Amino acid sequence: MHSLMVLIVTLSLLITFFIMTRIVYTIIMLVATMGAWGQAIQSINKENMKFEKTDKPLQIKVKPAVDSSIPIDTTTVYYALVDSAQHYIGLNQWNVAERFLIDAIKSEPNNPSNSLLLSNIATIQRRQGRMQEAINNYTMAIHLTPNAVTLLLNRAAVYTLVDSLALAQADYERIMEIDPADVESRYNHGMIALNLGDTKTAQKDFDNILSINPNSGMAKQGEGYLNKHSGNYEKAAQCFSEVIKVKPSATLLANRADCYLAIKRLNDASIDIANALELDPDDPFIYVLRAKLNKMRFNREDMTRDIKLAVAHGLNESEVKQLIGE
Repeated sequence: MHSLMVLIVTLSLLITFFIMTRIVYTIIMLVATMGAWGQAIQSINKENMKFEKTDKPLQIKVKPAVDSSIPIDTTTVYYALVDSAQHYIGLNQWNVAERFLIDAIKSEPNNPSNSLLLSNIATIQRRQGRMQEAINNYTMAIHLTPNAVTLLLNRAAVYTLVDSLALAQADYERIMEIDPADVESRYNHGMIALNLGDTKTAQKDFDNILSINPNSGMAKQGEGYLNKHSGNYEKAAQCFSEVIKVKPSATLLANRADCYLAIKRLNDASIDIANALELDPDDPFIYVLRAKLNKMRFNREDMTRDIKLAVAHGLNESEVKQLIGE
């Protein structure tokens, strides 16, 4: 009888140990798979941060895709498809990743995370230059989440690329209604206004940014573009300098160099052009600036070389010559 009791207790302990082991294993696997979901979204979101350049001086900012805190059942086909999309994104196989994201949406058309997946599909399409498709998918995502500021920002940025500036402005104005403190939408709105020659609206937008944040670098940057547009190159260079001290970029260095060329500070312009090319050797506009500098220094041979480099990096030769006054 005693042996039987010992056996029963031993078996009970073994069963309990087995059950507890499986529970711990299940929890570990669930945490791991949820981590994989997070990596999938993070990886796709990183791509949303990369965006094609706009012509100078228009410089539109974009944000990553909308984040999602909605719990995901990692055992579903939906999650498996998103996980597969993540795998092919890691391999830069964008078309395959896009198909998996589309299939995920088809598998659960009412899943609240579909807004995020549509945004990520739009990002893939944007990378491939499929701008109208990207706009369509951002629009569908916005229909699902109409107050998602980052979706509106990203659609507006694509509208800017395809020169649909009125539609971009409408998106930025919608963002300002949703979140009056969003400075990026005001900056972008002001930059488009400036690009259209509407200096009053641009000034109002940049002043509003300062009222929200008196130390805003965006406001100072906008002021630099505004002064440059108005021909106040000395003041513009000073504004750009303040921003460059904190956050240098090829675009800002190039714009300050352009101002220096206008006021004949050729050595300063030369330094900025060299630094800008170090940061972004693929920007054709910087070669245009260097060609302009070499023309002012009567360096015809070097000017011709830079014209060819600007063309090699994507500009039309007649456009380059027009920009440098040839």
